[in-house]
Amino acid sequence: MAQRARTGRKDAVAAIVEDWARERPDLDTSPLEVLARLHRAYLHYNSRLTSRIEKFGLSVAGFDVLTALRRAGAPYRLTAGQLAASGLVSSAGVTLRLDRLEKDGLLVRERDAEDRRVVYSRLTDEGLRVVDEVFASHLDNERAMLAGLSAAQRRQLAKLLSHLEHSIVTADDSDGADDAGETGRAGATPE
Repeated sequence: MAQRARTGRKDAVAAIVEDWARERPDLDTSPLEVLARLHRAYLHYNSRLTSRIEKFGLSVAGFDVLTALRRAGAPYRLTAGQLAASGLVSSAGVTLRLDRLEKDGLLVRERDAEDRRVVYSRLTDEGLRVVDEVFASHLDNERAMLAGLSAAQRRQLAKLLSHLEHSIVTADDSDGADDAGETGRAGATPE
């Protein structure tokens, strides 16, 4: 209803819920009130994130690598395995990302002095400068996206999203592998 009051029309999720209520009144569509909104918010967020990062000539994947290296602290270096374990960078395609960032002069690869089998990716001075600039811009972008929420609302939402993530992970764990094909499909929209 708040969305209707601000814009004079129903938001998309309210319309979807209303359609399902009309077509299948026997179903409880209340999960859509949360998850469809979360999905739509993510799509808007991802679009803004991507366009902001691309203005600096980076991909979001490259940005994730640079920020993982920056967060590691001086000397700003990690192995490919450590990058994959950092949480934001998947192991698939790490080498391609590293190749691109190395080509752009933002990182170098170095062999470990004691174990030549270990290869580190390390931020160059230019890489450090770029990631600091892009990350500051990224935070400005995120602050702008959250400007419609008070500090208390942001804290509350962060807490609720943490609970939601836990609920989803718990559901994944309890569903087991048998249901993964039906309930765990990547990319499935909640509508």
